[in-house]
Amino acid sequence: MAKLVLSPSLAVTLVFVYGFIVWTVVLSFSTSRLLPIYKWAGLEQYARLWATPNWYVAIKNLGIYGGLYIAISLFLGLFIAILLDQRIRGEGGLRPIFLYPMAISFIVTGTAWKWFLNPGLGLDRVMHSWGWTSFTFDWLINPDMAIYTVVIAGVWQTSGFIMAMFLAGLRGIDNEVIKAAQIDGAPTLQIYWRIIIPQLRPVFLSALIILLHMAIKSYDLVIALTGGGPGNATELPSTFMYSYTFTRNAMGVGAASAVMMLMTIAAVIVPYLYSELRERRT
Repeated sequence: MAKLVLSPSLAVTLVFVYGFIVWTVVLSFSTSRLLPIYKWAGLEQYARLWATPNWYVAIKNLGIYGGLYIAISLFLGLFIAILLDQRIRGEGGLRPIFLYPMAISFIVTGTAWKWFLNPGLGLDRVMHSWGWTSFTFDWLINPDMAIYTVVIAGVWQTSGFIMAMFLAGLRGIDNEVIKAAQIDGAPTLQIYWRIIIPQLRPVFLSALIILLHMAIKSYDLVIALTGGGPGNATELPSTFMYSYTFTRNAMGVGAASAVMMLMTIAAVIVPYLYSELRERRT
């Protein structure tokens, strides 16, 4: 009965997830442009991809966005989790507040932050109305700073979810070990640094993989917030893939970029899964 109930979901997953992954790989080795053409082209589309300057811009932006997004989300998530782990008053109300942004779609998040950071509508206008006329925050329209607005919005949305992961890990640590360290006179900072945080290694790895996956596939947040602009200042591999596949009549190049994104994620996830399975067997 269990197999019968799960079989429709399994079939849909095989077709619409793994089936389309295989189809994308096939297209990346074809001469497809406006429509799919199943004519073998070898590595031609990959050569065209790596000869496109905009692809290097997308990779550079992903490095900036992904690096800051992952690092800040991990730091803030761990910091907030440690604060909440002190059994502070009102913890039950604070946790939903921190988790609330994750319940919002990235489209809504991008739109809200676009309004907030718009120089004519949001923060600038409020500060000017309060009398601070010299205040300016034009990152959203500044090509050199626009990518950091995407970082701000992304961190705001996911840091609460990372906090929940770390808080669950903290609550799973044996209190007897911590009490023994306190009896021995170890300061709180050393207890966290030498005892507690090392035991959160599995949580760190899980959070890192989740954040990396979300950073690489970030599309709706960028489109809602900046539209990939100004110019190509916030172009990411995901927006590059969409534009070349559906608006620039270069489906083969778009498929090749999608395969490169898939390989990047697999390069992290596959070793992680292998190490986890090996530990369970041993």
